Amino acid sequence: MKARYRYRCYPTPSQKLALAQLFGCVRVVFNDALAFCISEYKGGRKKPKNAELQKQFITQAKKLEERQWLSEVSAVPLQQSLNDLEQAYSNFFNSCKGNRKGQRVKPPKFKKRKSKQSARFVKTGFSIKGKKVYLAKVGNLEVVWSRELPSEPSSVTIIKDSAGTYFLSFVVEIQPDILPDSENSVGIDLGITTFATLSNGQKIEAPKPLKKRIQKLRKFSKQLSRKTKGSKRREKARKRLAKLHAKLSDIRTDFLHKLSTQIIRENQTIVLEDLNVSGMVKNRKLSRAISDLGWKTFRTFLEAKSEKYGRDFRVINRWEPTSQKCSCCGFKIGKLDLSIREWICLNCGESHDGASRACWRIEMLTPQ
Repeated sequence: MKARYRYRCYPTPSQKLALAQLFGCVRVVFNDALAFCISEYKGGRKKPKNAELQKQFITQAKKLEERQWLSEVSAVPLQQSLNDLEQAYSNFFNSCKGNRKGQRVKPPKFKKRKSKQSARFVKTGFSIKGKKVYLAKVGNLEVVWSRELPSEPSSVTIIKDSAGTYFLSFVVEIQPDILPDSENSVGIDLGITTFATLSNGQKIEAPKPLKKRIQKLRKFSKQLSRKTKGSKRREKARKRLAKLHAKLSDIRTDFLHKLSTQIIRENQTIVLEDLNVSGMVKNRKLSRAISDLGWKTFRTFLEAKSEKYGRDFRVINRWEPTSQKCSCCGFKIGKLDLSIREWICLNCGESHDGASRACWRIEMLTPQ
């Protein structure tokens, strides 16, 4: 199976200029090809093939006076940029035809200069030399190797986020690390007040980084809105706000990684409810709190780590009334108001809360 290993890198000032030029060329090639595809569609014609786009917007474009600077950067990330456009259109068409599972995919959008920038190199465009990584026409980059690469990478993506931080993301082939079998099984009930209630009675609180720093975020956002567009002070305020957003994301991701790893290592079977997160965030009263928790990311981590470590991950249908059934006798009490956090079964007298609902999910899906 394939995995991504990401590392922090520190380019020199001259390398930052080269990377800025590379990001600009990748963005221009992508946007030119996308604009041409849109114009062809409006004219009633089919989308050109990827080989035709590669020839027109890379090979022939370098001969034009207004695009001569494309030859100053490596051609590898330019080609990969158009490959990404081809993949984006393929996902969009398959989603429209119903051949792609999950949420409907939107058509590709134009790349912006102020957002996150990236460029991908395949084997012909990069190499690892000791503790440095060489990128074609960029040079040797200083990398902080926080962990060793498990195998030779097939590609590497240089990323510059909105806060101006640089990363190298390697795609490597890894072997599943099967953990010893465990007799434990766990059901997980996700919530807003308490992030997760496990079937063993354990309740896990979320760090909620946005809730704790909302005032600081509002302050930085207000300072940004007051600055003149195009000024240096506005760019400084934008980076300050971007760094705060990056910190919030890092805190949330670190918590979800540690919790998902702990659950995977301690349990053989993990049962989770299929929540309609995209629909729930449309509630304007709960959207910020739900987004601050990261339910969807948590489920993604559990699925990926279950496959990697040989665990059994199962999902319950979102329409199953687990909150309305007694986990002891199966008695259904009926629809409950959201304000009711605990209830007593009228049939057997058992008291129920989030842990009881998690237990019910275990009993439903655990093989007898």
